[in-house]
Amino acid sequence: MLLLFLLLLSPSLVVSLNQEGLYLQQVKLGFDDPDGALSDWNDRHDTPCEWSGIKCDSETHSVTSVDLSNANIFGPFPTIICRLPNLTNLSLSNNSINSSLPGDISACQKLQHLDLSENYLVGPIPSTLANITTLRSLVLSGNNFSGDIPESFGRFQRLEELVLIGNLLNGTIPSVLVNISTLRVLNVAYNPFTPSQIPSDIGNLTNLEVLWLTQSNLVSQIPDSLGQLKRLINLDLAENNLDGPIPKSITELSSIEQIELYSNSLSGSLPEGMSKMTALLRFDAAMNHLEGTIPDELCSLPLESLNLYENRLVGTVPAGIALSPKLYELKLFNNRLTGELPKDLGKNSKLVTFDASQNNFSGEIPANLCAMGALEQLLLIQNSLSGKIPESLGQCQSLRRVRLSNNKLSGEVPAAFWGLPHVSLLELAENAFSGSISKTISGASNLSLLLISDNQFTGNIPEEIGSLGNLVEFSGGYNLLSGSLPATLVKLSELSTLDLHNNKLSGELPSGIQSMKKLSELNLSNNGLSGEIPKELGSLLVLNYLDLSGNHFSGEIPLELQNLRLNRFNFSNNQLSGDLPPLYAKEAYKDSFLGNPGLCDDLEGLCPRQSGDKNQGFMWLLRSIFILAALVFVVGVAWFFWKYKNYRKAKNTIDKSKWTLTSFHKLGFSEYEILDCLDEDNVIGSGASGKVYKAVLSNGEIVAVKKLWGGSKKEDDSCDAEKGRMTDDAFEAEVETLGKIRHKNIVKLWCSCTTRDCKLLVYEYMPNGSLGDLLHSSKGGLLDWPTRYKIAVDAAEGLSYLHHDCVPPIVHRDVKSNNILLDREFGARVADFGVAKVVDMVEKGPKSMSVIAGSCGYIAPEYAYTLRVNEKSDIYSFGVVILELVTGRLPVDPEFGEKDLVKWVCTTMDQKGVEHVIDPKVDLCFKEEISKVLSIGLLCTSHLPINRPSMRRVVKMLQEVSAENKPKTGKKDGKLSPYYYEDISDHGSVV
Repeated sequence: MLLLFLLLLSPSLVVSLNQEGLYLQQVKLGFDDPDGALSDWNDRHDTPCEWSGIKCDSETHSVTSVDLSNANIFGPFPTIICRLPNLTNLSLSNNSINSSLPGDISACQKLQHLDLSENYLVGPIPSTLANITTLRSLVLSGNNFSGDIPESFGRFQRLEELVLIGNLLNGTIPSVLVNISTLRVLNVAYNPFTPSQIPSDIGNLTNLEVLWLTQSNLVSQIPDSLGQLKRLINLDLAENNLDGPIPKSITELSSIEQIELYSNSLSGSLPEGMSKMTALLRFDAAMNHLEGTIPDELCSLPLESLNLYENRLVGTVPAGIALSPKLYELKLFNNRLTGELPKDLGKNSKLVTFDASQNNFSGEIPANLCAMGALEQLLLIQNSLSGKIPESLGQCQSLRRVRLSNNKLSGEVPAAFWGLPHVSLLELAENAFSGSISKTISGASNLSLLLISDNQFTGNIPEEIGSLGNLVEFSGGYNLLSGSLPATLVKLSELSTLDLHNNKLSGELPSGIQSMKKLSELNLSNNGLSGEIPKELGSLLVLNYLDLSGNHFSGEIPLELQNLRLNRFNFSNNQLSGDLPPLYAKEAYKDSFLGNPGLCDDLEGLCPRQSGDKNQGFMWLLRSIFILAALVFVVGVAWFFWKYKNYRKAKNTIDKSKWTLTSFHKLGFSEYEILDCLDEDNVIGSGASGKVYKAVLSNGEIVAVKKLWGGSKKEDDSCDAEKGRMTDDAFEAEVETLGKIRHKNIVKLWCSCTTRDCKLLVYEYMPNGSLGDLLHSSKGGLLDWPTRYKIAVDAAEGLSYLHHDCVPPIVHRDVKSNNILLDREFGARVADFGVAKVVDMVEKGPKSMSVIAGSCGYIAPEYAYTLRVNEKSDIYSFGVVILELVTGRLPVDPEFGEKDLVKWVCTTMDQKGVEHVIDPKVDLCFKEEISKVLSIGLLCTSHLPINRPSMRRVVKMLQEVSAENKPKTGKKDGKLSPYYYEDISDHGSVV
């Protein structure tokens, strides 16, 4: 009783949570909070001001800010939060808010900053948001909002920032937005708007600093009123369908720092008066139809990056461009520029990338390109440059890619130039270089591609070339190289192509050639090589091109060569003798052995008939019997195929009428063209869900056709994805889902063709095949680190789209390197949705599947024993793909013992360090960036699903790796734009 009496007398000892705290606790009850981010939202205080993410007014202790960004919370938008009477800031960004945005959010009447970016919000954007008259910042990017931008937004009176990037908005860009005179930032990029024009009175937004409209389906011309935006810093209109000239008024943008106009259809000349843009750092108008010359006015600007490639520009490059003290990137390739390159280019700035390929430049290569020691890429292919390679470039230790082919360059290559330590591609083909390959080439430890064909190089190939452990291709045909092949060539275990035809080489092939296990092309034709053809060639199982013609080889052709699967081979014009290997003793191969008088075989024309043979009559009789039997056989086979063809023709005539075609894009072909291509000769792959055919259509287009298995396959493989007959309902549901997917990093589904007994899916064709096949083949050295990094980002963006932008989300369930396909430019597409599942985000917890789906080495630990599937399973599999890209190793390998790739990486890093897990074919100069990507892969493969980041977060982390390792320029929204750093792939035949 005494204690109760004291408590009543001391109300300060009784803790009672105020009303605002009670509202926030109701907010907490509406969320799933797996990480415990809201664990301190309890009633131990009388106000919520000490809680995580909460800020209060210092005097009234009323809540003014709720910031729960990156808290990993799940659930619908908490409308009750608007009952906080003094709430001015609300941020729930980068979570899993998975509802529509209610109209009564307008009850937050004092709200100034609202950030709901990177969530799963769906439906239309509420028009009632405009009723919050105090609102200054509205950020809704990275959701699934659809429909129109509300017309009511024109009523905003104080709004300074409107960010709607990366949604599914499919209306038009309303002209009423120009009524928001207070607007500083307008970002509505990456939305599938219907074709819209930039509002003609955009100039009314006189306070605008950032205008970002990339990929917004803009059409027509850029309005002149744009020049009225005197405060504009960042203008991005890239990747649209804008046409007409660049308006002259754009030169009035006196505060502009960055202009992005690439990938449009702009025409005309660059506008006069650009010298007035005194703050301009980056100007990118590439991939348009611009004509005229590069104006001298650009030289007076503080440019850091100038991209004008793939236009129709003529004339010379202004000499004054070399005076710019900040210029690090200059890309002018694929124009019609002429004259000499500025002699002082690179002398006054740290030039990193210079690409002037595919023009008509003449004169010499500027000697100062690497004067500041920063040059990494020097690309000058297909010009008319002459003279020598400057001696100064031999000291350019930063160089990584050199392409000088198809010019008129001559003289000896500087000795030091051969041995630059970081160069991965050295392309000097189709010039008039002379002299020898220097022994200093031993220092080129990162060299993967050495392309020096069609020159006048002389002397021996140095023994030091055997130290280039990363060399994948050595092409030196049509030179004057002499002497014997160095014995050290056999040390090149990564070599895929050795082409030294049409030289003056002599001597025998080096012993130990069987160690070159990855050799797929060997062309030594038209030299003076001699000796016997080594039988060890027969152990090179990936060899498919072998040309030893036009030499002095003698002896017999080894029988071991029958082990090879050669697409092309030629032993003609040598001094070979003896019998042909039985496999090649066929008329079809006759031309491959001509010009060898000592070769004896019964094939007509390969060797002269021997007269006086006692058994000639008997042999004639045997031949006659054989010919008669063969004739009967051929006639029988021809009759059978004729009958079979007629049967198939009749069958197909009946079947084709029963096919149903469902298209998801505008097609230039019919189902009949597809059906005619389903021939076994066109099979390019066979997987768990069906066969894949390559179909070349009459219009020249190439597509991939997947014919789904009609019944259960008999193989038993616990690591394969689900097999068996797909029910009609499941097939229709899958096709309906996949047919709606529109993303640059997911393989496009053109259409489906079905009958009662057969189902076909028609996809876009990927010329470079799968990542797994390329990475783990002899051509894996072609994938340098920048390419591997780009593939990782592309694949991550595709999976992020499936997880976060599809409604409902899609879980792939079989993410692996073989299901990541590569286009002609090595852009990555996620493919093979044979076992993908739609996940209902409303349900609590992941769905349980009746059978394990996935592939060995990629299956998440919890999936194998719970059969419960969600996005975290895909994230684990993608983490394994990242580890493959970093290590170059398969996900399961006998070398690992009982471990898989994940455990091997962790163990090896702990015991030996990160250097011992990085693929030796990758240049260690990227070690810092590779280590960061490796860390992301390990985070994705965390044993506990809760520790794995979302795919949207994975994309951000990967993009941040690039941003941290690039020059700090090109801002959007006050932050570095990841799109600014997108690598433009090299052009030409070499990647």
